[in-house]
Amino acid sequence: MNTITLIKPTMDYEQDIWAFRQEILDANDGSKFAGCGNLESCKTVQEWIDTIETLSSKERCPADRVPSNTYLAVREKDNKIVGVIDLRHHINHPILGTWGGHIGYSVRPSERRKGYASEMLKQNLINCKNLNIEKVLITCDETNLASQKIITSNGGAYENSLEVDGNIVNRYWIAL
Repeated sequence: MNTITLIKPTMDYEQDIWAFRQEILDANDGSKFAGCGNLESCKTVQEWIDTIETLSSKERCPADRVPSNTYLAVREKDNKIVGVIDLRHHINHPILGTWGGHIGYSVRPSERRKGYASEMLKQNLINCKNLNIEKVLITCDETNLASQKIITSNGGAYENSLEVDGNIVNRYWIAL
């Protein structure tokens, strides 16, 4: 795996953000757009950046949402986006506290199985510490063995499973 850095999305990455979005749409898999906010439904990259910027501020975040930060995982050697990961500042929300969790992430389909998701999570856990989050909830579908391995390799302890819209979701906690 090549070195990656988590960075705030900017228009400097406009073309690659849109290419990332299209690659996920083309893959048509069940885990698309986890941690990407509303990237799937946005008409432009600027619209997406404006939305995640609004969510990053406690003062501007809509009342039905929780403040969050979204990061691009950029491979240093070629400045290519390999993934997107978010961090919800708290999970005092009916969905997030039950099955959404603090962190969601997606890796570009062509960059999967290269260790990027595990490194993205590792780096984002540092962001959690910086927000004084002591215990991080991360969830994944019961059938998503790759995510289960990523979560447990980063210290995730399985708590339980629950049914959400006909799917079984596993809940893991990472103590920081």
